[in-house]
Amino acid sequence: MATGADVRDILELGGTEPENIGTINKKDIINSDKKKSKKSSETLTFKRPEGMHREVYALLYSDKKDAPPLLPSDTTQGYRTVKAKLGSKKVRPWKWMPFTNPARKDGAMFYHWRRAAEEGKDYPFARFNKTVQVPVYSEQEYQMYLHDDAWTKAETDHLFDLSRRFDLRFVVVHDRYDYQQFKKRSVEDLKERYYHICAKLANIRAAPGTDLKIPVFDAGHERRRKEQLERLYNRTPEQVAEEEYLIQELRKIEARKKEREKRTQDLQKLITAADTTTEQRRAERKAPKKKLPQKKETEKPAVPETAGIKFPDFKSAGVTLRSQRMKLPSSVGQKKIKALEQMLMELGVDLNPMPTEEIVQMFNELRSDLVLLYELKQAFANCEYELQMLRHRYEALAKAGGTGSSAEGGSHADGQSGPCTDEGKSDIKDQIIDVVGAPLTPNSRKRRESASSSSSVKKVKKP
Repeated sequence: MATGADVRDILELGGTEPENIGTINKKDIINSDKKKSKKSSETLTFKRPEGMHREVYALLYSDKKDAPPLLPSDTTQGYRTVKAKLGSKKVRPWKWMPFTNPARKDGAMFYHWRRAAEEGKDYPFARFNKTVQVPVYSEQEYQMYLHDDAWTKAETDHLFDLSRRFDLRFVVVHDRYDYQQFKKRSVEDLKERYYHICAKLANIRAAPGTDLKIPVFDAGHERRRKEQLERLYNRTPEQVAEEEYLIQELRKIEARKKEREKRTQDLQKLITAADTTTEQRRAERKAPKKKLPQKKETEKPAVPETAGIKFPDFKSAGVTLRSQRMKLPSSVGQKKIKALEQMLMELGVDLNPMPTEEIVQMFNELRSDLVLLYELKQAFANCEYELQMLRHRYEALAKAGGTGSSAEGGSHADGQSGPCTDEGKSDIKDQIIDVVGAPLTPNSRKRRESASSSSSVKKVKKP
């Protein structure tokens, strides 16, 4: 049989006092829901989610755990309630009144709501009605200055009437032109006639000594522009592909030209640096030796930056080792360092000599000259290789041109059709473009040599 403790446990009622055990009051059964809600409200807590900043969480919930407002509210009044600010003046009366639009010439009457104080005023949107001022000429002016054999006065009047009517929209004027009564004209003809008359009238009516801005219309340029645009629009896909190919080849040629110019400049810098260093060495040898202990370190030969190696100057305060002056700067690459060490070993020079003042200076000058010699050798080898490649290409092109001309003569003698195929034309075009210059990379050289040899073998095998 169930006891009071079991019932209390099922209903989740409190009361752990010994006096309440075993007895159930009427209030406990009736007010059980209220006790549950109070308990749940006391234990209900909101915890800030992980990753959410404290400021963002404070915007979501206040101290009273209230939800944020759906609409923005003004909290500048503090605890006071915001009241509506109603004026004590009378409401301005509105009136249903008629109006006319000055842009219309038919005198149409319309109605709209408007303030009573604005009754009788002009339509406010009439100021947006902008019209083009088309000049008007008299009969005397036309006969004296504006007469043209290709245009009659009636046709000129019709052109100016349409221009005034359609605000110089010459495409619309051309569409509405009376071709049954007058000669058929193009848009450029209409523009040329109109602006020619405007320029003439401006010159006639202008006061002497005034600077005029006369509109000029070049009808020939406009016709050529439209013709060029039509040709550009009517291109075939093959023509578009060919143009893209030629543009890419032009970019390659420009890139190779820039690279060649850069190499030429670098080579010229190396040559001038070598010349300046040799001249300075000769001048130093010819000059009489004088003991200048104070100016011995300061007066050093001004070697350009590109001449070999530029060693840093140790002008900082404190004690430094003289051997630090023999340390190569970081601007010298590993390849140059290895080549320099190999050249020193071939000359029988110690890599780390005794760092006396004279030895350090002469050792640095020797290494600078060796690096300059290494760079000059590299530039010379590149130029020789490029010259050899161009010579081979020239010879290959000369042979191809000779065989092509002989084959063309034989085909014409036999009465056969076509001097060469499209494939041969493309090969010749590629060879001509390659002659302009190519980047000096070993892989590209090998590929081009193999391609030229394979193409020559194919030409020989053809009957």
